This record gives sequence, structure tokens and C-alpha cells, in this order.
Amino acid sequence: MDIVSDGHLRLPASFIFSGMPEVEIAELMQRHGLSKEGLQPYCNLTLLRQGDRTILFDVGSGPNFMDSAGKVVDALSEIDVDPGDVTDVVFTHAHPDHIWGVLDDFDDPLFSEATYHISEAEIDYWTDPNTVHTIGEARQAFAAGAARNLAAIEDSLVRFKPEQEILSGIFARATPGHTPGHTSFEVRDRSESLLVVGDAIGNHHVAFEQPQWEANSDQDKALGAKSRTSLIEQLAVEKTKLIGFHFPYPGIGFVEKSGSGYKWVAA
Repeated sequence: MDIVSDGHLRLPASFIFSGMPEVEIAELMQRHGLSKEGLQPYCNLTLLRQGDRTILFDVGSGPNFMDSAGKVVDALSEIDVDPGDVTDVVFTHAHPDHIWGVLDDFDDPLFSEATYHISEAEIDYWTDPNTVHTIGEARQAFAAGAARNLAAIEDSLVRFKPEQEILSGIFARATPGHTPGHTSFEVRDRSESLLVVGDAIGNHHVAFEQPQWEANSDQDKALGAKSRTSLIEQLAVEKTKLIGFHFPYPGIGFVEKSGSGYKWVAA
């Protein structure tokens, strides 16, 4: 298994922290060295080579989202993987930094030989023509971009339901809230397993210390907090390794109980 970087995002701190207790957030940001001027979360893509299959979890931002991201082709090249080598793409969800990278600079599918796997709830939401009108002005571009990119690969799309084995040793876990059909993936190899969490746990700081706080980055804030709290507790109890999309590169580690909350420990 490899972790390849798609670069990083540039976000206002309010994208995550808006609505959280101001004093506590200020202290947390200082403790974790986070800037009030903005956040620059990493974008970590998981690549699994399994026999004759090369499986990529999410595809990054592509050329049309932020110039600090969309670096996946170069990152794959460093480990001698061509986009045409990818046999399967597995989506956690359809936000821009996870799905806009399906198309190249010429609007052709970048992973030309791949089958794309996405949850029924996720694709139904983003391909519903009403979504662009109901998602809110700040995320309308997300909706339009998701619909456009999904339409471009519709002939190679496979839908799945949660709690299924979607590929050999890869099990879908429903973790909704960040988006309606957000899915995390348990990858099992003999007696070991790890969880590709996507944005169900969106960062390595407040999401662990205060998982029950509602994050502004989640579309359904209450449901996102519920999914996150349950997931973190389970990971801590079972001591399961996880990969976080927006954690400091390479994003691999564990959850430990810490006081009344939790902490992320890099592996």
C-alpha cells in the first residue's frame, strides 16, 4: 500500500471552526500550530496494489479546483504507476478534492482503464438536479462539478450499498454526514485491517479532541458529528490503523484515548 499526495488545500479557518466555542478553538489552534489566516490541509490518496488490480481511493482535485492541489499524476509517477494502470477507483464521496481529478486537462477520463465505485446514496444525491438548488450558495459549484464529473464516467460507474465487500478484502462502511453517502473503507489482509476514513474524520486536531462538536465542513453537521464520534470510539477500542485524507502526510496512524477526548498518533 502506498500513500500519494495530491498536494494541499487552502481554506479559511472558518470552513471547519465556524460555530465552535471561540475560546476553546483559539487555544486548540495555538496548541496545534494552526494559523488564524487559514488552513492548508494535506490531500492523501491511498493506492492499493492487489494481485492484478491497482486500486486508488479517491482521485484528488484535478486541474480546476486549486493550484495547490491536483498533483496526483506526478505523485503516481514517482512510484512508477501510470493513470492507465489503475483498474479501480473507489470514492469516499464526491466533493471537489476527492472526485474532480477524474478528468485530465482535456476533459477526458484520466484513469481510462478504471472501473469507478461509489455508494448509491452518494451518486443519487449528486446527480439529483435539485441538489444544486438546495445545497446552499457556498457549495453550488461542488454540486455542479460533481454532476459533471460523474456524467463523464457514467459508463464505468458501479454503485454499491454500504456494509458490503465491494472488492476482494475491501468493505464499505457507511459514515454519512460530511456528505449524504460518505463511505469509509475497511481494507483487510489476513488478520490485519485498516480503515480509509476519507473525510468522516476531517482533521487531526479538533475532530479527535472534540469529535462531538459540529464541524462547519460537514453538510449535515449533526449527522457528521454522530458518525465521527462513533467511528473514533470504535477505532480507539479496536486499535485499528487508519488513513486520514486531510491528516499530515502520509496520514497513517491510530486513535488513542486522551482525557475526555481522543488524539491521533502517527504511525
